[in-house]
Amino acid sequence: MTHQVHAFEPPERFVAGTVGPPGERSFFLQARGGGRVVSVALEKVQVSLLAEKLEELLTEAARRFGVDLELPTEEPLSSDNEPLESPVDEEFRVGTLGLAFDVDSATVVIEAIAAGEGELEVDEAEAEAVEDDEDDDDEPDDDLDRLRVRLTPQATREFISRAKRVVAAGRPPCPLCGQPLDPRGHLCPRHNGYHR
Repeated sequence: MTHQVHAFEPPERFVAGTVGPPGERSFFLQARGGGRVVSVALEKVQVSLLAEKLEELLTEAARRFGVDLELPTEEPLSSDNEPLESPVDEEFRVGTLGLAFDVDSATVVIEAIAAGEGELEVDEAEAEAVEDDEDDDDEPDDDLDRLRVRLTPQATREFISRAKRVVAAGRPPCPLCGQPLDPRGHLCPRHNGYHR
């Protein structure tokens, strides 16, 4: 079976979003460009970790490569609060997330690779130049579908900002144990299993 590479270099829009009520939300990455929309499903922790690692990647790229990635102070980040584009058809479930910084074009490359054989892992990559070795035969995920986007540093910061808002918009945490509060009640381990 052949694999598909959904490449958006750059996308018109690339966002993290959810479908469903808090406590039952499904998380997606969605890219739009060239008259097509691609949505891939992933876990909340993957969205949170992706935002965190993208921040680290931008900081490391500025330090290591000396590229000026700072935004002008008078130009605020635009706020994309629009919902995901409908219909949200899941292309695949993300197993691995890869990040890189392309020094030549000063862009961030994000690659979401489909889960293979039921395994879900998040791959943390350091900031480094992207090389044209995608046809390398020793890549273990060559036969898996993938979504690849290339973003400017500003678009990356906008993605990070929205991803953090999406993750924080869920159920509030219990002040005692930190687990999400359920509207029907919460069995708090700090209260010996009594409803809170």
